[in-house]
Amino acid sequence: MRKTSFANGEYYHIYNRGVDKRDVFCDAEDYAKFMVSMKMFNNFSSYEQRAIIKNNSSNKELSSRNLELSSLLESKLVEIVCYCLNPNHYHLILKQTGDDGIRMFMHKIGTSFTNYFNQRNDRSGSLFQGPFKAILIDTNEYLLWLSAYINGNAGIHRLSDARNYKWCSYPDYLGSRAGVLCSREAIMSNFADEKEYENYVDMVISESGSRKDLERYYIESAQQGA
Repeated sequence: MRKTSFANGEYYHIYNRGVDKRDVFCDAEDYAKFMVSMKMFNNFSSYEQRAIIKNNSSNKELSSRNLELSSLLESKLVEIVCYCLNPNHYHLILKQTGDDGIRMFMHKIGTSFTNYFNQRNDRSGSLFQGPFKAILIDTNEYLLWLSAYINGNAGIHRLSDARNYKWCSYPDYLGSRAGVLCSREAIMSNFADEKEYENYVDMVISESGSRKDLERYYIESAQQGA
């Protein structure tokens, strides 16, 4: 049973890693597949639309209620604030924008990517270490810090200069890439410009191992959400 319940309009840190800490992104094709999935599956399927309308409607209700539901279902399941894909784990910040959106979004991505990965590598069984983990981001300070932690994650793990790591949202935040996955407004409205945010990310990278009050956000130690 998942401990975290998801509310529309709230932000959540979503993360998971490979079973037995194995790599789940082995080459550029794997990374690209996951990123394409984040774009493709961020909506309600026709089946989900019919089910939600059936569960929320009756013959006695006004047609305006059905129109309201139909309008809702045309929107995205989640707003992707930022992301980083590392060889054996991923981090996302998601804002739920549709009822049950985070659960449906992550289920679609997890199922699709696992099926793809298993078929490509002639394996079977679970790919990720149990259900995805989720923590409510309950203050603006944590939201900003987490965005920098996630955007700078490649630098924290010494995979690459975070500014040039293409499997994360950081290049979009710096304006060096015109990405279509992320919505930057919740973060960048707190900074004068991209350079000020870049300086903030540099600070978070340098402090990432020393702030004990934020250890719950590290995938290596956080245990909440299952």
